[in-house]
Amino acid sequence: MKTLITGATGFVGAAVLRELLKKGHRVKALVRKSSVLDNLKNLNVETVEGDLKDRDSLKSCLKDCKYLFHVAADYRLWVPKPDEIYQNNVKGTENLMEEAVNSEIEKVVYTSSVAVLGKPISGGIANEKTPVNEDQMIGHYKKSKFLAEEKVKKLYKTRRLPVVIVNPAAPVGPRDIKPTPTGKMVLDAAMKKIPAYLDTGLNIVHVNDVAKGHMQAFHKGKLGERYILGGENLTLKEMLEIISTLCGNTPPKIKLPRKPLYPIGYIFEVFARLFNIKYPILTVDMIRMAEKKMFYSSEKAKKELDYKHKSAKSALRDAIKWFIDNGYCRNVILV
Repeated sequence: MKTLITGATGFVGAAVLRELLKKGHRVKALVRKSSVLDNLKNLNVETVEGDLKDRDSLKSCLKDCKYLFHVAADYRLWVPKPDEIYQNNVKGTENLMEEAVNSEIEKVVYTSSVAVLGKPISGGIANEKTPVNEDQMIGHYKKSKFLAEEKVKKLYKTRRLPVVIVNPAAPVGPRDIKPTPTGKMVLDAAMKKIPAYLDTGLNIVHVNDVAKGHMQAFHKGKLGERYILGGENLTLKEMLEIISTLCGNTPPKIKLPRKPLYPIGYIFEVFARLFNIKYPILTVDMIRMAEKKMFYSSEKAKKELDYKHKSAKSALRDAIKWFIDNGYCRNVILV
């Protein structure tokens, strides 16, 4: 029997795929017609064409499979056509999970996100049990992932979907081919394109640790439970300082106030719509998300899954090295 993985051509999925192969899984990777297959080169993996919005194709892809890793997600912080991200993340997830039940898949690992978790009212570090509701979700990406996880939880309760949920923090590392929004920030910082910072923070984790966490969740995770796969909590200032040190640059010294940035965010959004810019430098949702530090605890995963993670500096170094080695930033040198 085989294991089906979605999102294997992407950043986190490519790392999870490699862990599956290391553990001896016979893997089928669901790909679309438009998928870039660079992350699958020279790997012993069977590719099957399908689409999360096409139930018949999913049924065919799940044939002869015993396990499922649903890693694929539409990860965009700027969405000019919001319905696209809800179709991909919410409806697509629901379709796949329902077909997994119909196909009698024995175990599912679903990749959610820390984006769906609550924030402590007084600030501080959040965990899996921090209270949350849909109204707290800022932007279409976060809302879509929140709704998708709710669909997964409902199917666990109503149709006995045999699922374990993992919530990765902000992964960085090799094979971020797009790159992801977090990877783009690392790349821009390495190339000295970030002259200032906001008083915010995030949890940085090595993508390979996230991938290993998926396997630990598969073997040790409790059905219906979720586990934060995080790393080190850093302020944005601390993160930029680490990147600057790694690249021999001077870190940005200017701290920006948030309120004056909102009109600029609206202007960038207008230009993005007018000129079909996929990744505007600044959006209103980015500013809103920066109002609170996105700090998380992985203690539950450490205790129940034996999860471990490297330092943020190690993760950032590996990310920058990969960008350099693959021609994303030819003028950057690691020191």
